[in-house]
Amino acid sequence: MNGGAPLIVTRPEPGNAATVARARSLGLDVHAMPLFAARPLDWAPPAAADFDALLLTSAFAARLAGPGLGALASLPAYAVGAATAEAATAAGLAVAMTGTADAQRLLDEMTSQKIARILWLCGRERSAPDAGDAIVTALPCYAVDPVDPPPAWEDLIGAPAVLLAHSARAAVRISELAGAARAHLSLVAISPAVAAAAGEGWGNIAIAAQPGDAAMLAQARALWHKGAK
Repeated sequence: MNGGAPLIVTRPEPGNAATVARARSLGLDVHAMPLFAARPLDWAPPAAADFDALLLTSAFAARLAGPGLGALASLPAYAVGAATAEAATAAGLAVAMTGTADAQRLLDEMTSQKIARILWLCGRERSAPDAGDAIVTALPCYAVDPVDPPPAWEDLIGAPAVLLAHSARAAVRISELAGAARAHLSLVAISPAVAAAAGEGWGNIAIAAQPGDAAMLAQARALWHKGAK
């Protein structure tokens, strides 16, 4: 598409490449600008018998957990979304449920099923959802660290552009790096919480109808058409 603002994808790999490919198939002028990189952490699996289920709120948990994940394969896995469920299945886990919203909604579903002892394979930085009466044991197995923006970052945000924020941490960092340029930039957030984390001062801000690439890119296309007029 010509005449509209370019799309900037800031999420870490390998998700960045997947989002870029999907955006390109829609004809969007898309640029990969990862602002974070994921890496595995050292961890030791606890006894699977001490838990009733696994909670996975990111595909990174399945992709980066390593061989220790095999010791937990007897536990049913509850994945926050389709990409996480796909990564869990590829890692040899049995996915009992795939969520369609956020981590809190998935955890609510688990507790409604009387799942009481939950092992949460998670990142080093995380926001703990409300577990109610369940016991949720957080076990970090990966970290997502900030990296320097790619060289083209300043040029791209120097003119109107649309940015995707896939997490609250990403929204905060995008906002900080954009600074006063927010006034001519548009942001698509994966959820209302992520939009709130992005703060104010944006030229446009939109929230995906569902937490995933398809809904985010639908909003990006709408902003592109708005900018192209």
